[in-house]
Amino acid sequence: MTEALNPAQRQAVEHGPGPILVIAGAGTGKTRTLVCRLAYLMGRGVAPENILLLTFTRKAAEEMISRATSIVGDDTGRLTGGTFHSVANILLRRYARHLGYEPGFVISDRGDAEGIVNLLRSSLSLGGHGRRFPSRRMVINVISRAVNRCVPIGAVLEEQYSHLLEFQGDIESLARHYQAFKREHQLMDYDDLLVNFRDLLRDHPGPCREIRERFVHVLVDEYQDTNPVQAEIVRLIAVPGNNVMVVGDDAQSIYSFRGADFRNIIQFPDLFPGTVVVRLEENYRSTQNILDLGNAIIAHAGEGFKKRLFTSIGEGDKPLLHPLSNEAVQARYVAGEIKKLLDRGDSAAEIAVLFRSGFHSYKLEIELASLGIVFEKRGGMKLLESAHIKDVVSYFRLLINPHDSLSWNRLLLMLPKLGPKTAAKIVQAARDSDDPFSALEEYPAPASWGEGLRELVLLFQGIRGGAMTPAAVFGAVMEVYRPRLEILYADDYPRRLRDLEQLDILLGGYADIPSFLDDIALDPPEADGFADGAAGGSVILSTIHSAKGLEWDNVFVINLAEGRFPSTRSGFGPELEEERRLFYVAVTRARKRVFLTYPREVKGYGGFDGGGPSPFVTQLPHDVVRVAGLRPVPVYGGGDDFRVSSPTSAGGGFAVGDRVKHPFFALGTVIGKTGKSKVVVAFDRHGNKELHLDYARLERA
Repeated sequence: MTEALNPAQRQAVEHGPGPILVIAGAGTGKTRTLVCRLAYLMGRGVAPENILLLTFTRKAAEEMISRATSIVGDDTGRLTGGTFHSVANILLRRYARHLGYEPGFVISDRGDAEGIVNLLRSSLSLGGHGRRFPSRRMVINVISRAVNRCVPIGAVLEEQYSHLLEFQGDIESLARHYQAFKREHQLMDYDDLLVNFRDLLRDHPGPCREIRERFVHVLVDEYQDTNPVQAEIVRLIAVPGNNVMVVGDDAQSIYSFRGADFRNIIQFPDLFPGTVVVRLEENYRSTQNILDLGNAIIAHAGEGFKKRLFTSIGEGDKPLLHPLSNEAVQARYVAGEIKKLLDRGDSAAEIAVLFRSGFHSYKLEIELASLGIVFEKRGGMKLLESAHIKDVVSYFRLLINPHDSLSWNRLLLMLPKLGPKTAAKIVQAARDSDDPFSALEEYPAPASWGEGLRELVLLFQGIRGGAMTPAAVFGAVMEVYRPRLEILYADDYPRRLRDLEQLDILLGGYADIPSFLDDIALDPPEADGFADGAAGGSVILSTIHSAKGLEWDNVFVINLAEGRFPSTRSGFGPELEEERRLFYVAVTRARKRVFLTYPREVKGYGGFDGGGPSPFVTQLPHDVVRVAGLRPVPVYGGGDDFRVSSPTSAGGGFAVGDRVKHPFFALGTVIGKTGKSKVVVAFDRHGNKELHLDYARLERA
């Protein structure tokens, strides 16, 4: 089993008792290591039911368990593996009553959460009267970030949404009412699954002891993506035995906007004294020249576990850096290079263009279309977030939880001539009744919309009772819903109908409705997975965040320009460091070739808004890239950096408080120094920027 492992992988797999942190660089066989660890434990007599595998996608857990089974030939069906949310769901169903919930609680998704906040906002008279109250989406963002980071709402507002501080009291009030609403209606959102699971482990000794006795060994994948609540869950389950292995890469921690905390993986050895740290550095994906580029990018990181990736694949082509005059020229260049690759026989599916933000590809999309090159853009809406899918799922949810007010409201508003006020009255009648379905049957309805209500009543009379399969329930629902679909979404109902046909196929794999509802709430399939002809023959355009975990032969990273990458909102410090890691993730997606481009001029709303090379580009050693159309200028002494334009800096004689002028960012004030040749400037219109004085054209104002 371990013969095919390299020495570092074997050390991780054969680790004895106690905590171990595996720092797995990009493409270094992380999954193989975890699979072999599972097989090794079972081969040493550990019962499958005593192992807990925590991942960030259900697919990853299923793949690892399947591969471990093929190695040991044992029944791993008793092994518990899945996402943090799915494992929390399983165990909370068993212990829910300790927290005041029934085992049949319903999981609400993001759309439901926003709907609840909207209802509460109206009932509390927040907004209106000329007040620009935050949107329901923004309110949920603030509440969710506070929950996942374990900080007060006020702290989140001060750090990220200072323009909303005047609404702090109202948002805190909404958060309290939102929590009470969920408890009253037996609802848990995604955040609740984690928080309630954490609270169960922390505050209830009996269930906590049973869970610890069951899971003697804990394995965690992608640990760098955990938020503080997830890290606490791992700690609470693992103690006192501390037989925990976490695998991750601090250099690929890029999801702070989801609540992930880079500090979790950095501080793991402090949290678990005696931790053995193993570094996986042999890469099985990329050529050495690509790895040299990745190593150079991350070498400038402020903190982290030092490693240097290497490979036996060979040197390969040196990454190409191409400065271009503006974004339009950049788009034409990239489209032309893609066409050359396709003309010489490269597969479209092995070409990806990666970028910092979704709008960075707009000009390129036009150029590709003009050349007849088929592309697929990644990072779109998930199938289960679509309005027509949510409509149909509402019927299923009411079969499991008849007191689900949001689902009742959604279905009632689809009935002809029935408005929001009337729908609210019917929903209230259903909430006040022990049997909401009977309340619906007995509700006095006028002729104007009564026929629609009677149709809804008859439908539920036919599908209640639990005897029908999910697919059969879907068929009955569609007889009523299809006419509504054609009216509500008249402009594109054929496309939506195809989505529903895919939902029908999905339902065919479930024996019961609760399992279906749990799965779509915890790990919903993406719309791309159901599209006709998805992927395969298309060039991929993707944000870097959506590309993590994927790989292609040819990777273009575009808009590596000042003002574009890093984002102007990143400031400096931890946010800037995450942007650096994002660049590292982008280039390490490539197997054979990397193309880096940036425009010298970037146009914003008010004219030119930046341009020239990103600070991350100017920090690269001159020998890790080939520069097209511009000869690199080596800098000797103090660092092996290179510049792609002649410096016109006024020198290092700036002091904190000096007013300065930049050709693109205009006026600003020096607020700090971060190195011998670096200053931080608070620009009046563009916020904080860290500038390297060797290349920044900075002058005194």
